[in-house]
Amino acid sequence: MLELIAVTKTYENQPLLRGISFSVAPGETVCLLGASGSGKSTILRIIAGLEDPEAGEVRWKGQSLAGVPTHRRRFGLMFQDYALFPHLSVFDNVAFGLRMRGKERVVNLGNQLPRRRAQDQENSPPAGSGTDLLQHQVLAALSLVKMQHFAHRRVTELSGGEQQRVALARALAPQPRLLMLDEPLGALDRALKETLLDELRHILRQTGIPAIYVTHDQEEAFAIADRILLLRDGEIVQAGTPPEVFTSPASGWVATFLGLGNVVEGQVHTGLVETSFGRFSIKTNRPPGERVSLLIRPQAEISDSGEIIGRVTDVLFRGEGFRVELENGWYFFLAAAPRVGEVVRLKARVECLPSL
Repeated sequence: MLELIAVTKTYENQPLLRGISFSVAPGETVCLLGASGSGKSTILRIIAGLEDPEAGEVRWKGQSLAGVPTHRRRFGLMFQDYALFPHLSVFDNVAFGLRMRGKERVVNLGNQLPRRRAQDQENSPPAGSGTDLLQHQVLAALSLVKMQHFAHRRVTELSGGEQQRVALARALAPQPRLLMLDEPLGALDRALKETLLDELRHILRQTGIPAIYVTHDQEEAFAIADRILLLRDGEIVQAGTPPEVFTSPASGWVATFLGLGNVVEGQVHTGLVETSFGRFSIKTNRPPGERVSLLIRPQAEISDSGEIIGRVTDVLFRGEGFRVELENGWYFFLAAAPRVGEVVRLKARVECLPSL
């Protein structure tokens, strides 16, 4: 449905986006994952029509969107700060975009329109009127995010999580062809973030709306995405499903950014890799002398044949096991807790990746 082809953008003569190409399929949630300044939000602004690419093209169902104004693209965009109007009620915040666009038709948002009470129906405008249709549409969107009973509240009376739901309802109300979410949960605490991630994933699947989700948080990306695009300095350095990205990182930088384990630089020799922490026996098809990154996965066990030897400096209970830190800064997860100060020999999975 959506396709970006070699999109390029510069800022103050410095490259911001370098030939970005990807697509979003019907019903798919694609996550743009990267650090601040990697170009994630700029991609959204170009897709929305708020900025123009200097080269490349954005297409929808094969048709170029060049010159198509933002309001005619029918894409929804939700920001981290929600951009709600504090002087308006929840209902009027959700209705604002519909009124501005003159949208008065009822849309099918997963058949989620709540049943109104008899007294509400008696006091409502005649069926088929524009006001009645607008009310149906707003209540349908609020019902999707479980906020229909807050319609007459002011948004300033809501918690952060409730405001997030209202902002999402406003983005969903016009039934956008594509939904874009720019760090939507960044201001929330961890527990609330996990709850809303589950709800958001359910809503996206229920409505079938394709979505682009922007975040710098790898846990969010793994939880919400069907496919992850990992950005670094304006380039997509890896793309794949969450399991693919987790099990096969494309480089030492990717492994470090995703927090997949301990990453150390080294040099290939015949049958081993030499690092500042010692030699590791590993099979690799990379030529001798090449600089590489070793990813040492944190899941480990104590073993007499382990290649990793170190003194324990910290032990932390983590529910299903123990997080053990060694004096060189590496960490591992063990089933049983060694003593602080004890020298241990560990066996862990070691992977050879392209250098950082």
